[in-house]
Amino acid sequence: MKYSAKYLPIFIFSALAAGVVLGGLLNFPNTTEYLVKSNSKNKLNKLIDFIDKEYVDDINTDSIVDLTVNNILAKLDPHSIYIPPSEQLEVAESMKGNFVGIGVNFYMYKDSVAVIKPVANGPSAKAGIESGDRILYADKTKLYGRKLPTDSLFSKLKGTVGSNIELTIYRKSEKKKLKVTIIRDVIPIKSVDAALLLEKNVAYIKINRFAETTYNEFVTGLAKLKQQGAKSLIIDLRDNGGGYMEEAIAIADELLPNKQLIVFTKNKSGNIDKTYATEKGSFENGNVYVFINENSASASEILAGAIQDNDRGTIIGRRSFGKGLVQREMDFADGSAVRLTIARYYTPTGRSIQKPYSKGNEAYFQESESRIGNGELYEKDSIKVEKAIKFKTKKGKTVYGGGGIVPDIFVPLEVEHGSESTAYLMQSGILGNFVFEQLDKDRNNFKGLTFEQFEIKMNQTDIYFNAFQTFIFGNGLNLNFGKSKAIVKRYLMAEFARQIFGENNYYKIILKKDAMINAVLK
Repeated sequence: MKYSAKYLPIFIFSALAAGVVLGGLLNFPNTTEYLVKSNSKNKLNKLIDFIDKEYVDDINTDSIVDLTVNNILAKLDPHSIYIPPSEQLEVAESMKGNFVGIGVNFYMYKDSVAVIKPVANGPSAKAGIESGDRILYADKTKLYGRKLPTDSLFSKLKGTVGSNIELTIYRKSEKKKLKVTIIRDVIPIKSVDAALLLEKNVAYIKINRFAETTYNEFVTGLAKLKQQGAKSLIIDLRDNGGGYMEEAIAIADELLPNKQLIVFTKNKSGNIDKTYATEKGSFENGNVYVFINENSASASEILAGAIQDNDRGTIIGRRSFGKGLVQREMDFADGSAVRLTIARYYTPTGRSIQKPYSKGNEAYFQESESRIGNGELYEKDSIKVEKAIKFKTKKGKTVYGGGGIVPDIFVPLEVEHGSESTAYLMQSGILGNFVFEQLDKDRNNFKGLTFEQFEIKMNQTDIYFNAFQTFIFGNGLNLNFGKSKAIVKRYLMAEFARQIFGENNYYKIILKKDAMINAVLK
């Protein structure tokens, strides 16, 4: 398989953890490896056994093994990594696309588990759980006043399909305690955040990672949008760190004509494996636009590269991360895993977009951060490309290798969000925390409003903007939003919409002034 403050981020139980890209800048085939077991005793095994049996002090040999494996992989490349059991389960669930639980988005507010919103049609929604409810007990386990880590909370609420859990909740709006029995069920972890129709018959689909369910989510959303009259398609891959390469390939197949090359890989032995589009494409004629930025990596770059090299659409945004390696996962009996780079992938023109990693892993990952300092995120002329590593598409367009996908249309960072500090703050957990607390003070203030009435209400007031400015100053952040008022109000309204109406409505608001969207609609 392929694939951080005083205020904690909102934890999305339906998506395991908000704001965490579990793709991890990885790219790998969706395969299942058998468990690794070996009876032979090599030098490393003998040393571990020797330490375990004879070392004068007690020591955890498992930690030695983990350290050894990490040190070995660090000598290879930045994407060959070891994943301990505690992390592997969470990553595996995210990439699988579902888990078994109660289906609530929750937030650790002060000392209690507060429900942001039950998952639509999920077990909690069916049992009558409401936004703002506090979960006090899970069966007989006390959850409030203990500052439990998130993984402990997950383990209390997850279980097997059909199993019961009795929750004791406090409903603030009614000032009373309730006991609710919930039957656990499969909860989807969506990799497609939004699929909606913009003006001028333009479909918009936002993909946050490439998981097992991504292709199915994509084609389902696209089919509905085509029924609504979509003639052009925007695929938003901004901040998408990758995932299963097959899912990206399958989506490319929906967009490219039969027999067009999508991607090819080359392994250690020099064997080349080419993947071509088939006859099944459902959107081979309409205009296609792909949004990328400096955090779009691996499988995202495979999709963007296939569209760009085949002259099938327009790539908009900023230079992507630059990850052109393929990993295969090897699972161990203790639940840990190693992802090892087994091949390089190449876009249809034959270019590798892998950026150099000869200076070590730290320098490799800091390269993306250095783009701020060298001006690349603000000026197209500052983009660093290897002029010597250039290729031609079928229609004669020049494209470059050696470090990410360079967009056809450049959109600078400040045009998107205003000041850099404000940009990152608006997409952090702090904003979600603030909105939850505002809603929690008086949910009746929004009760019964249609989305259109909500928009009018929010546009006519500065109450929440002023409160957020006070909130930020009160938490020691010296950020004055005077010059960014319009941007801050838009993100505030969008987050209110997310927590009240759902994800699609968040994007309906946030995209109205999006610079990349405007580049398409022009």
